[in-house]
Amino acid sequence: MMPNARARFAALALFLPACLPAYAAQNVPADVKAIEHVVESFRTSLINKDKPTYMSLFFSDKPEHIGWQFVSEDVRLQDIRKAKPDAIKARQIPANNFIALIDGAVASPKPKEEKFSNTKIETDGDVASVSFDYSFHDDGVKTNWGKEMWQLIRTEQGWKIFSVIYSVRDSRSPAD
Repeated sequence: MMPNARARFAALALFLPACLPAYAAQNVPADVKAIEHVVESFRTSLINKDKPTYMSLFFSDKPEHIGWQFVSEDVRLQDIRKAKPDAIKARQIPANNFIALIDGAVASPKPKEEKFSNTKIETDGDVASVSFDYSFHDDGVKTNWGKEMWQLIRTEQGWKIFSVIYSVRDSRSPAD
């Protein structure tokens, strides 16, 4: 090889890996299946009012250790501000947490269900993100919907939900 060609080849050899995607062990089918099981267990534990199963899906049983945050859609927020002028898009409300969701479902005589669609899972085998469109149904009536995203970690006890963020749209929101 000519010296100039060697230099170009060496530069290409150094540059090429930076252009290629990293291929760590991602989306191994067994991990994806286990995470899908967490999502389905979450869904069915609400329907069945099964608090022990629901609680087992989370990294901690303490609300302060699990991220849980909603953000209101703008038109919905404008309507809320008519009654509560100090309302903000993403207020941290300690009483709004993962335990309050299951406690509300268990206490209600009416069925509660969260439906998921367009689920996407990304994982490297130790951490994962799950995103999906959701709709929440109270006694069969769709009350709110939006996008939901979870972060999960794989522990010795399996995959656990570490944080949940979600947007909230309802009848006040523009049609999707």
